[in-house]
Parts: sequence; structure tokens; C-alpha cells
Amino acid sequence: MEQKYRTKLKQNDQVMVTAGKDKGKTGRILRLDLKKGRAVVEGVNMVKKAQRRKSQQDRGGVIDLEASISLSNLMAVSRDGKPSRIRIENEGGRKVRVLKKTGEQI
Repeated sequence: MEQKYRTKLKQNDQVMVTAGKDKGKTGRILRLDLKKGRAVVEGVNMVKKAQRRKSQQDRGGVIDLEASISLSNLMAVSRDGKPSRIRIENEGGRKVRVLKKTGEQI
């Protein structure tokens, strides 16, 4: 039986890394993998990968790309750059994600 992780973070959210080698870095979520509980964040957890040449124009070689990072090490960021948890509020009959510290909607 596969476990599906629950998170209030979504794709394109601005997040900050709270633990690990990239602690303090911020970026935008590019991909979420809820089955594994991981996310790929723009400019965070960069790794080197050997890329094979695919055509005459494509050079191949060693490239930099983002590796996934655990959802437990990410926190949503407000406009002023401070990390905050997310809560769900009812606003006019619809659910809205709101940052706890600042109260701003995501």
C-alpha cells in the first residue's frame, strides 16, 4: 500500500529551505512528488549530471540540475521573505490558503 503525503504547498509556491546544505535559500516549486514526499525547487539542491549527446548540435557533457528535496525541509515564504506555516480559511464559501505569520493569501 502506497502512502500519499499531504501538504499545503503547491506548484509555483515560493518556499524557503529550513534544513540541510541549502538552508536559507529560497525558490519556486517546479514539481511535487506526493508519493515520495519530495519537491524540486528552482536553484536549490543542485547536482551535476553527465548528459549524453542527443544530436550533432547538442554538445552533451556535465550539466547542473535541481534534485528533489524533502517536503519536511520546506516552508512557504511571504512577500517580505519570512518563512511561515500555512492554514486554510473559509472565505465566502471557498477555501483559501493563508500564511499564519502575516495573514496574506497565497
